[in-house]
Amino acid sequence: MNLVLIGLLSGIIGGMGIGGGTILIPALILFTSLTQQQAQGVNLLSFVPVAFIALITHLKNKNVKTSISLPLIGLGLLGSILGSFLAVNISSDILRKFFGIFLFFMGLYEFFYKDKRRTK
Repeated sequence: MNLVLIGLLSGIIGGMGIGGGTILIPALILFTSLTQQQAQGVNLLSFVPVAFIALITHLKNKNVKTSISLPLIGLGLLGSILGSFLAVNISSDILRKFFGIFLFFMGLYEFFYKDKRRTK
């Protein structure tokens, strides 16, 4: 039952564009026996249908600028390939620490700089 609630919550957050992986990956590590790489793989796989539905919704509402999106998609694909090779070649402990550090700094950024971006 916990996994159903975690999946539902991460899907809702992912559909809002916030990043369901921030919920899904730590929950999979805490409540299952998956390694960090497996949890991140599950997150990426679960992201595909969520992203597809969110893309259709945002295209329908004209919230997507294709002139900006297309270069970002190309560079995102390149980055995902490089990141995948890096993730499978380092230990789960180190990858988990990198993920924790990433979440920590993203939290600090959102906490201290989010209001400044909106006032400009």
